Amino acid sequence: MSGVVYDAVLLVSFGGPEGPDDVLPFLRNVVRGRGVPEARLAAVAEHYQHFGGVSPINAQCRELLTALRAELDAADVGLPVYWGNRNWHPYLADTVATMRDEGVQRALAFVTSPFGSYASCRQYLEDLAGARATVGPAAPVIDKIRHYHDHPGYVGPHADAVRAALGQLSDVEPARLVFTAHSVPSTMEEQSGPDGGRYSAQLRETAALVADAAAPGLEWDLVWQSRSGPKHVPWLEPDINEHLESIAAAGARGVVVSPIGFISDHVEVLWDLDMEAAATAAQLGLRFVRAATPDADPRFVAMVRELILERLDPSAPRVRLGALPVWDRCPTGCCTPKI
Repeated sequence: MSGVVYDAVLLVSFGGPEGPDDVLPFLRNVVRGRGVPEARLAAVAEHYQHFGGVSPINAQCRELLTALRAELDAADVGLPVYWGNRNWHPYLADTVATMRDEGVQRALAFVTSPFGSYASCRQYLEDLAGARATVGPAAPVIDKIRHYHDHPGYVGPHADAVRAALGQLSDVEPARLVFTAHSVPSTMEEQSGPDGGRYSAQLRETAALVADAAAPGLEWDLVWQSRSGPKHVPWLEPDINEHLESIAAAGARGVVVSPIGFISDHVEVLWDLDMEAAATAAQLGLRFVRAATPDADPRFVAMVRELILERLDPSAPRVRLGALPVWDRCPTGCCTPKI
């Protein structure tokens, strides 16, 4: 990347509704083109309505945006920071148009997903390309920052949260440590990364790093949550609720669940774990503690700054804890949307 000059940073996220009237339009954006029945959307909408029709993700992005601006200012990195979403206001195309109007030529995009798969990486590349196409020839070039699943700024906050959660079960023996991430169709997992299987491999590396930092020697499991789509399509398993049944049957009395696949408390964390999985655990007689997510932890914000500096200065160190390869540009055909 030597010689590339960037003049802006773009925060890219999923987006979420900010009131009851936003919920169904937002969900239709999420599933557009996939033929999901309205009845299914209405059922998912109830999850959002339980929280007043507001997803916390936009507020979390605003908090991250404010913290990142301060972090960059403190590091004397004078780049403006913009924000655009895939599925709700502010939409990416609108933000890219603003960037064009304000003279931005080339930007670095930080995506609020650390992992590689179609939904968590390639689709964001397509979103960026689509936004640029909508804006037209004068749209700025936008380069996505690499995966950061093994960065200390991601691992550290998760590890501290797991350590704190385990402390709440210090009187429970035996207790289990379970990591969760969003499930994806098995065929999508097979296409993740140039050699396949990158999504689950990165998650296992993150989980191992967090577990080693938080509770060396403690056994852990990686399971999946928030599955959607037709039941006949295979997805990554086991589901968190099924796994809770298994560990309870094996004699566990308590469980710490760490949503290792999420940077903040999305509705899928609040509903699928804090509501559904917690209810399953209660029925099984399991003490249940859910570990926190990084959100705007100062180490996470500092990580974003380090990733930006890494691209601004090719001689800057690439801070990592893991061994899986990472790259600045995804190979052609990587993580195709095969379902």
